[in-house]
Amino acid sequence: MPATPQRRRPSRRLAASVGALAATAGVLALAIPADAGTPSDADARAVERAYPGRTVDVQLLSFNDLHGNLQPPQGSSGNVTEVQPDGTTKAIPAGGVEYLATSLRTARQGHPYSVTAAAGDMIGASPLLSGLFHDEPTVEALNKLDLDVTSVGNHEFDEGARELARMQNGGCHPKDGCFEEGKTFAGADFPYLAANVVNEKTGKPLLKPYTVWKHKGVKIGFIGVTLEGTPDVVNAEGIKGLKFRDEVETINKYTKELERKGVKSVVALIHEGGMPASGAYNYDCDSPGPGNGISGPIVDIAKKVTSKVDALVTGHTHQAYACTIPDPSGTPRTVTSAASFGRLYTDTTLTYDRRTGDIVRTSVKSANHVVDREQPKAKDMTALIERWGKLAAPIANKPVGHISADIAGRGATTPETPLGDLITDAQLEALAPADKGGAQIALMNPGGVRSDLAYKAAGGEGDGVVTYGESFTVQPFTNMMTTLDLTGEQLLTALRQQVSGPNQADPKILQVSNGFTYTLDLTKTGADRIVTDSVKLNGQPIDPSKTYRVAMNEFLAGGGDGFPAFKEGKNKLVGASDLEVLNTYLGAHSSAQSPLAPPKADRITVVK
Repeated sequence: MPATPQRRRPSRRLAASVGALAATAGVLALAIPADAGTPSDADARAVERAYPGRTVDVQLLSFNDLHGNLQPPQGSSGNVTEVQPDGTTKAIPAGGVEYLATSLRTARQGHPYSVTAAAGDMIGASPLLSGLFHDEPTVEALNKLDLDVTSVGNHEFDEGARELARMQNGGCHPKDGCFEEGKTFAGADFPYLAANVVNEKTGKPLLKPYTVWKHKGVKIGFIGVTLEGTPDVVNAEGIKGLKFRDEVETINKYTKELERKGVKSVVALIHEGGMPASGAYNYDCDSPGPGNGISGPIVDIAKKVTSKVDALVTGHTHQAYACTIPDPSGTPRTVTSAASFGRLYTDTTLTYDRRTGDIVRTSVKSANHVVDREQPKAKDMTALIERWGKLAAPIANKPVGHISADIAGRGATTPETPLGDLITDAQLEALAPADKGGAQIALMNPGGVRSDLAYKAAGGEGDGVVTYGESFTVQPFTNMMTTLDLTGEQLLTALRQQVSGPNQADPKILQVSNGFTYTLDLTKTGADRIVTDSVKLNGQPIDPSKTYRVAMNEFLAGGGDGFPAFKEGKNKLVGASDLEVLNTYLGAHSSAQSPLAPPKADRITVVK
C-alpha cells in the first residue's frame, strides 16, 4: 500500500510555541506556554453541539529510542522477535525510516483523531548518516513523519544543552556551519518536552514541560520527562548547570497545572523503562495479571504517578511491551514501549469523553506493531536518505577492515559480547605502549557498543567489508580514550559496581580485553555476583594492593554508567578516540584475504 499524503499542520513556530531563548548560567531556557484558561460548562456544551457524539476514539501512535537510525539497523539489531502460536520464536527484519513512515501513514488511515508522540532518544548515538551531520537528517525525517511531540531522553544531551536548543529552534552548527549550500537547518516542527530538566540556579525548565494537543474539541496534554539518573549516563560537560528532578514529582506537578487549565486527559512521555520477562514484542506482560510480566524502574514510577494521568509512553531500556500497571488507586493503566531503532510502533486507542474532557480508562487498548521491510518504502524518506547519503558517501563508504562473519554487539544475548571483546582488544593494543599509556587492561561500557558488525550490511556494499560508516555506527560518540592508575581493590570495586547499587536491577557488564578473566555468578545477588578470587590478569589473581594501568573511554573514566570507582583513578593520560582506535585495529588485523573472525567471548564465565 503506498504511503498516504502527509497531514496538514500549523507552522513549526506556532506549533512548537517554544518562546525566545534566554542564556542563563551557561544553559538555555525556553518559555513555558501561557495559561489556556479553564472551560465552563457552557464551553463543554458548545463542544458537544459542534461535534456530535459524547465519546470519540483518539489514536495515539508512539515510538522511542530511534537514535538516528534512518536506515535499517545492522545485523541482529535490525530484527524483532515474535512468538509464534506454537510457542516458538521468529526473527523479523524491521526498522528503517522509509518503512516507519509507511507504517505510521498507513496506520493513520481511517482515524480522523490521530496524534503521534515519542519518548526520547530520537537523536544521539546515531549512525554516521545522521551523526556526521549532528542529527539534522533525523530531525528533518521526524518532521516528515508528522511527529507531534516528544520528551527528551538522555542522548538528546550528548552534545549539550545548547545543541539541543538548536535541534528545537534551528540554525547552522556553531562550528561546522551549514551542511548544504543555501540551506539553513529549520529545526523541529514538534516540541521537545523536558519538564524535569531545570536550570539549577533558577529552577526554571530548560524546555517546555508540556504541550496540549487539540483537534475538533478534543484536548490531550502531554508531559515529557527524562530519567532522573541522566547525569549518570551522559558526559558531565554536556549538562553543566542543569538539574534533573524526580520523574513522579514532576509529572504530578504538571498534571495539576494542566487540570487548572481545563485539560483533564493527560499522557506522560517518560524516558525511563522496564524489562519484560520475554524479549518478544508480542509477549503478554499482563499474564497472569496486570504488570506481572515486567520489572524495572518504570514499574515503581507507574505505581506512583497520579491516577489523573491516563497512559504512560516510555523508553530507554529498548524493550517492547504494552502492559497495564496499577496506578495509585489500584486501577490498571496502560504503559508502553516500542523497543528501539524504529523497529516497532505502538498503536493505542484513547476513548475521549467530550462531556468530562477525560479519557475513559476502561476503554484504553494498546499493541505494538512491527515496522516490517516487506511494505513499500516512503518515497520522500528515500529521497531524504539519498540526499544526505551523497554528502556522507566520501567518508561513509571508505573500507576500514574485513570480517569473516557477523560480530554481535548490541544484538548479542550474553553479558560478554564478541564485539565487546574486539573493541577492548583494540583499545588495549592502542594504549599498551609506554608512551601511549602503558595499559594492561581495557574496559568498555556495554551501552557504548551501539550495533553489531554485520558480514553483509543492510546496504549490501560487499560481504565482509567493514566501512567507516559501519564502524561509526558501532562507536558513534567519538569518546577520547584514557589510561589511568587503579589499585587492584579499586578495580574489584568497579567490577562489583556492575551488579550492585544503581546497576543491581539492570547490570551493566563491562566488556574486558584479552587476558582479563573472572566468574560472574548470577545465582547470587548484588556485589556477591563477582567471584573475587576468580578475577585474574594473564592467569594471575588481581592483587588488591597493586597498581594497574587501565584503559577506558572518557565517559567511563568520569564515573559514567554507575562506576564511581573509576573517578578515583590517578595519572590519567588521554589518547586517540575510541573510533580511531577501532578502525586502526581493524586495518592492522584484517584484509580481504584474511578477514577477522569473531572473538569467542570466553573471558567472563557466567554461572546461572
